[in-house]
Amino acid sequence: MITRIDKNAVRQRRHLRVRKLISGTPERPRLNVYRSSKNIYVQFIDDVNGVTLASASTLESGVKSEVAGKTKKEAAKIVGKIAAERAREKGIETVVFDRGGYNYTGRVQSLADGAREAGLKF
Repeated sequence: MITRIDKNAVRQRRHLRVRKLISGTPERPRLNVYRSSKNIYVQFIDDVNGVTLASASTLESGVKSEVAGKTKKEAAKIVGKIAAERAREKGIETVVFDRGGYNYTGRVQSLADGAREAGLKF
């Protein structure tokens, strides 16, 4: 019998392996990405104090109307720009990028590009 590989479990192991190496500080928080099949979520996390400094997602009412009718990659870029603007309002200039175990292509890359365009440094 052929067993199916649980891709999410593989991703979670990869994420834990990467998380051993990177950590967010108050001066340089961790930009964490989570993507579901339909939506994408971003958080700026200070791991020292264990708090989320800013966040954005495609489910927020203001963002939802802006991404209506767009592709998932275009929506990810918009969310990246909005997240970067919110981070800059909080005084965050540079971040550590945590791709959450996902490959750096498609929506994850679009989100990072949008954040860079809005002035965030990785």
